[in-house]
Amino acid sequence: MASRLTELNFCSSLKSQETHLRYDKNLPLSSSSSPASLAVKPKEEAPLPASTGIRNLSVLLKDCTSKGSLLPGKAIHAMLIRNRIETDIHIWDCIIEMYVKLGSLNYARRVFDEMPQKDAVSWTSLASGYAAGTDDEESLWLLCAMQREGIHDGFAISAGLKTCSSCLNLDFGRQLHGQAIKMQLFSDFYIGSGLVDLYVKCGETEQAERAFLSLPRYNVVSLNALLNGYARTYAESKVLRLFQQLEDDEMRLNEFLLSIVLRSCTVLKAEKEGRALHCLMIKVGLELDGVLACNLIDLYAKCGCFGNASKVFYKIKNPDLVIWSSMISCLDQQGLYKDAVQLFNSMRRSGIKANQVTLATVASVASEFGDSRFAASIHSCIIKSGLEGELPIDNAVLDMYMRNGAIQDGCIFFDYMKNHDVISWNGLLSGFHSGDYCREGLRVFGKILMENFSPNKYSFISVLRSCTSLTEARYGSQVHAQILKRNLGEDSCIGKALVDMYVNCRLLREGFLVFDKVRERDVFSWSVIISGFVKEDLGEDAIKCYRQMLQEGVEPNEFALASCLKACSDLASLDTGKQLHSCSIKSGLSNAFVSSSLVNMYVKCGCLNDGEAIFSGSDSHDLVLWNTIIFSYSQHGYAEKALEMFEKMIGEGVRPDQLTFVGVLSACGHAGLLEEGKKHFEAMSQVYRITPTIKHYQCMISILGRAGKHREVEYLIDNMKITPDSLIWQTVLAACRVHGNLELGERAAERLFKLEPNSDAGYIMLSNIYANLRRWDDVARVRKLMASCGVKKEPGCSWIQVNGQVHVFLTKDISHPMFEELSLQLHCLKQHMMQTCHNLTLES
Repeated sequence: MASRLTELNFCSSLKSQETHLRYDKNLPLSSSSSPASLAVKPKEEAPLPASTGIRNLSVLLKDCTSKGSLLPGKAIHAMLIRNRIETDIHIWDCIIEMYVKLGSLNYARRVFDEMPQKDAVSWTSLASGYAAGTDDEESLWLLCAMQREGIHDGFAISAGLKTCSSCLNLDFGRQLHGQAIKMQLFSDFYIGSGLVDLYVKCGETEQAERAFLSLPRYNVVSLNALLNGYARTYAESKVLRLFQQLEDDEMRLNEFLLSIVLRSCTVLKAEKEGRALHCLMIKVGLELDGVLACNLIDLYAKCGCFGNASKVFYKIKNPDLVIWSSMISCLDQQGLYKDAVQLFNSMRRSGIKANQVTLATVASVASEFGDSRFAASIHSCIIKSGLEGELPIDNAVLDMYMRNGAIQDGCIFFDYMKNHDVISWNGLLSGFHSGDYCREGLRVFGKILMENFSPNKYSFISVLRSCTSLTEARYGSQVHAQILKRNLGEDSCIGKALVDMYVNCRLLREGFLVFDKVRERDVFSWSVIISGFVKEDLGEDAIKCYRQMLQEGVEPNEFALASCLKACSDLASLDTGKQLHSCSIKSGLSNAFVSSSLVNMYVKCGCLNDGEAIFSGSDSHDLVLWNTIIFSYSQHGYAEKALEMFEKMIGEGVRPDQLTFVGVLSACGHAGLLEEGKKHFEAMSQVYRITPTIKHYQCMISILGRAGKHREVEYLIDNMKITPDSLIWQTVLAACRVHGNLELGERAAERLFKLEPNSDAGYIMLSNIYANLRRWDDVARVRKLMASCGVKKEPGCSWIQVNGQVHVFLTKDISHPMFEELSLQLHCLKQHMMQTCHNLTLES
């Protein structure tokens, strides 16, 4: 049948291409297949039948398609239209295929629409063309129309599955799956692979696995698709399991497949399986493959096997940039920063030019050096490479300066950067976590919000750390509001930072509310909340939290353990302290930090011998441990032993600090060693260059006051380099009470009332001085003044531990749940004692 494509515009557009066919050198034209031989005879003759010439047209069209020669292909099509050459459906399919593969979908569609008869090839070719052109909707519409025409073909189903994979149309893909089963085409190689790819890309890994295992024979394409799906859904263990089930060596030794399996071993840190794969690669000669070598280096680096990574690297004769970068990154991960720099220099000497990834890694290495000069040299190298201005590189340089403590250089570089993203702002914020620049971090965070950048979790963590260092609870609560506004309140890392901020700002209630909502509570968050309870003198709650932490399977660290030991010290809870001691031995946390807490706990509980045993058994004696044992002896009145320990500490080369001299001066004060105290007080500033604090002055005033040297007390106060606080005047009042110095006592009380008008200590001590001198009118006057100011004496407190629980009792407190039973027992005990005394009197 003659062609019916008679549209003038279409023909005219093709007619102009006819002449190009004759001169196209890409077409193998011969005398038998030239355009002239394909031309029809004059109109009065019969049309040329489909014969050998038609078959040559098919060859020419396919040749144009394979070579990408669109113009000659259009010319052939124009000749067919102009000369009304009778063609079969095969030529139509060739024309459509040519237009589809050469990107002329409009022409292909117009030819398709004019076809007198359509077969599966034409339908599938056009649908595939739309799919490749990202018009997935039109592609699927054509496939549906093909089904309605009653044309069923395996190639169409395969093309449809590919389109569904591209547009993630799972529902339509499942319909095609059902059609393949109905047509008994599920065992088809392409259909099976298409189904695996579809289910993998749509996240249905279980369906993909079932489709793969149902194939009559496995193939590399479908296997790679399935393994990639496992890797994307973090099911690396399934990757290893499926790989171990493979029996076909040809599939197992595919480079791409081995790369996926090695990456899964890296994520799982499966060193044993990785070594087995390495042996397999050596056996078949794939060890030195570039991609696989990088994967091996990365695997050994993540598993901590630096030696094996080095062996792989040095076996490669001419490593490329990727392999060099992998090895430098490996050294960086192992903390071998000096070796990483040396390897980077070797790479440069070998003539390999660094790229963004390599330079960013080296900048990360320089961040750990803590050497600002070295950081500047790396920056110079980046400038010479011509990569400065690239945002990832600039961000790495900024982070390098900030982590090296070169805050000013980092700020200058940040202003110099052409572009900023949230990573840049986070890098800038990271320099303001502590020190004198903390408040600048708050300003930078405000600027992030003003410039319409959306802060991420790391931005919030940085600014919260600044708030923690500043104990800026008001600003921290505003940051908390921003976190809730952006639906980041359930993030565990942010939750931990919020707990730390609130606890350090002494807002324990708010911190515990956040802590209670944190899903993944690690040992850091537990340690923070436990230390918060201890700081607020809530030792019982601290120990309860510690027990709950153990119940949740979180292993304690030395900070949590030391905080709980401090709580036991405050509560004098010896039994719980012994349990914590056992826990420290069992968990291997018997370091100097824990040892000092154990010594303090045993001493506070009255077990000085046990504290001495812990000190003597400690492997290393640091300053904290020395200070603890000195304080222990001082508090129990063993001044000579305290001073002896001080001399031993000096003999071992440990330099004392301010806290050490507080312990030494306290020991001198308790023992009344006036001259010894003066000697150490002078040595503190003259020998060890330690500036006395208010605590040191208080200890020295206590020493002088107990010795009755009140004039020296006044002289020392008048010549103090710091302003006396309430602690100083309380110490003076205590000395005046002992020696009855009313004049100095009244002056000290007057100063104390101004500093702390609501404290009961000054009123009580002044009242006691008057009482000792039998000046009862003055006693009444002080009591009356105390009442008029609304000051009440703090009630006495006692406690007892029963079955691991501490019971606290205050004066005139009846809130204990067992108050009536306790009162009855006390009454019975009182009656029994009175009866006993009566009996003894009668016997005497």
